[in-house]
Amino acid sequence: MSITLDLTRAGAPVKTPVNLSGLTRDELRQALIDAGICPPEKARMRASQVWRWIHHYGVTDFALMSDVAKDTRARLAEAFTLARPEIVERQVSKDGTRKWLIRTAPGIEIETVYIPDVGRAGALCVSSQVGCTLNCSFCHTGTQKLVRNLTTAEIVAQVQVARDDLDEWPSPKEDRRLSNIVFMGMGEPLYNLDHVADAIDIISDGEGIAISRRRITVSTSGVVPRIPELGERTGTMLAISLHATNDPLRDVLVPLNKKYPLVQLMDAIRAYPGLGNAKRVTFEYVMLKGVNDSPDEARALVRLIQGIPAKVNLIPFNPWPGTDYQCSDWKTIEAFAAILNRAGYASPIRTPRGRDILAACGQLKSESEKLRASARIKAEREGAEAA
Repeated sequence: MSITLDLTRAGAPVKTPVNLSGLTRDELRQALIDAGICPPEKARMRASQVWRWIHHYGVTDFALMSDVAKDTRARLAEAFTLARPEIVERQVSKDGTRKWLIRTAPGIEIETVYIPDVGRAGALCVSSQVGCTLNCSFCHTGTQKLVRNLTTAEIVAQVQVARDDLDEWPSPKEDRRLSNIVFMGMGEPLYNLDHVADAIDIISDGEGIAISRRRITVSTSGVVPRIPELGERTGTMLAISLHATNDPLRDVLVPLNKKYPLVQLMDAIRAYPGLGNAKRVTFEYVMLKGVNDSPDEARALVRLIQGIPAKVNLIPFNPWPGTDYQCSDWKTIEAFAAILNRAGYASPIRTPRGRDILAACGQLKSESEKLRASARIKAEREGAEAA
C-alpha cells in the first residue's frame, strides 16, 4: 500500500494583490489594462478617475468610488487593494510632534515623524529604507542593519498614514497642516532612487496629494554619482548631511566620505540642476561638543560652501543610549551661527522637537524593538517557570 501526498497547494505561492497607491500614473493605466478592467482606449480616463479617488480623496475602499460603475468597482476590489499598512505605535509629543511606527510586511517596520510649524505649515519626515548601511557614528539609525529598500507603495503609505491621522482628505489646497515632505528618515534615499523618484511623482501630482516639488527635500549623505540624477529626475530641493568641513573628520562622522570625499561632493552639488537663489542647497550640520563646533570650523564651513546658494541647518545633537557624543553648549551653537550669518548664510538652529517621545530619527523603532524583545524574554521566563 502506498500513499501519495498532494503538495501542489501547500507549495503554491500566495499572490499578494497589487496596492494601487504605489503605482505611477503610467503604471496604474497599464495595470487596469492587464487586469481586464478596461480596454486600452479607455484606460487613461479610468486611471484618472481611480487616481483622484486614491490620492485626492484618500479612499481605501473601491466601493466609495461613486463615479465608477458598480461592476467595475467589484472587479477592482478582486484584483487590487488600497489597504493601509498596520500602525504598530502612534505617539504625540507635548509640542505637537507625531510619530508612527508602521509595519508594511512581516519584519518590515518603518518610522515616520510629523513636525508641526516647519516649512509652510508642517513637515513629514519619511523613510526610504528599513535600516541603513552608512554607519554614521553620531546617528542612532545607523546602528540598525539594512533590511531592504522600501517600495514606492511603502514610501507613499507614510504620507497617507500621516494625512489620515491629520484628517487631510480630500487633499486641501489651502490651510494644509502637512505642507512639506523631507526624505530624512531611515536610510539613504539615493540608494533607493528609483522608488523615491516614483514616490515623488505620485506625491507631487496636481490631481492628488499635490505637494509641490519645491516643498519636497531629499537629503543625502553624499552619494556623489546620483546627486545630479536626483535633480534631473525629481526637481526637488537638495539637502546634504555634511557635519564636517575636512575629510579626516568627515571620514569618522560620515564614513561614506571615504568613497566620495568632500572635493567630489562639492563638485556634484554645484552641478545640481536648477541651483540658484530660489533653489538653495540645505547643508545639515549636527553640533557635536568639542568635535566640530569651534569658530575655526565655522569659518572653514564658510570657505567650503563659498559660491553655492545655500543655507545651513544647525542641529543640536540629540544623545542616544551608547553614544560617546555630546551636544554642543547653546552659546557655542549661537556663536557658530553668528559666523555663518555674518558671511551671508542663513543658519537657523533647529529647535529640538518631540524629545519626550524619542522623535529623533531611528529612536522609535529601536525603542519598540527593545520593548518587544523585553516582553518576549519575560514571557519565555514565565513559561519556563510554569513548566
